[in-house]
Amino acid sequence: MSENRINRRNFLKNAVATGATVAGCAGAAGIFVSEKEATGLPLRPPGALPEGEFVARCIRCLRCVEACPNNAITSLDDSFGRSRQNTPAIKARRQACMLCNRIEGEYLKCTEACPSGALQLVRREPGAIQDQVKMGVAKIDLALCYSYNNWSCGACFRACPFPGQAMTLGLWERPEVNADACVGCGSCERACIRYPQAIRIQPEGVQPEKVPGTSYQNGLWDASPKKPLTLFSAEGD
Repeated sequence: MSENRINRRNFLKNAVATGATVAGCAGAAGIFVSEKEATGLPLRPPGALPEGEFVARCIRCLRCVEACPNNAITSLDDSFGRSRQNTPAIKARRQACMLCNRIEGEYLKCTEACPSGALQLVRREPGAIQDQVKMGVAKIDLALCYSYNNWSCGACFRACPFPGQAMTLGLWERPEVNADACVGCGSCERACIRYPQAIRIQPEGVQPEKVPGTSYQNGLWDASPKKPLTLFSAEGD
């Protein structure tokens, strides 16, 4: 065997070892955290029944996936268990639920398409959405959020469909989440410019103590938000 081939083999072995070490360190640092590890439950589309009832009633037809105008709903693989395989879920970091904003129709498209009642019908009106939709709640990692670490950002606030209600801003654009008003659409998580994201949607039904990272909070600062860019247009517009 030539010296060049030996050197090439050693190079490849070292490269693999180095890559494994880097991946291991990244995993230990929490950079590569799966959705299941971060939340324990999948994020369901709007109007979903409680998780146990949802899984039992969903017939895996995936009509909601086809109906979603933002392509936010996907079919789950077996990462959350075989009982949840092929049920619909949203991966907010990839694509958030737009709550059918500026889409024609009386109801949220996915809830209108569901034939089994696993997704309850929800009118495409801000009041109805806030009353009926509780996909989850946004949680901010204060250790990662730029606005809590000597920078000013506010990207999550500007993406929120209910600014000033579900999310407000404090000093240096520090976001604060109102858990009672947050519907868990994931727009804030999708918009976060931090990698890994500093804000995640905690799906409905997840106990807060089960979410890793003790720095996850709803927020600590009094609200004094600037004039928001509201996604939902006022009646009559």
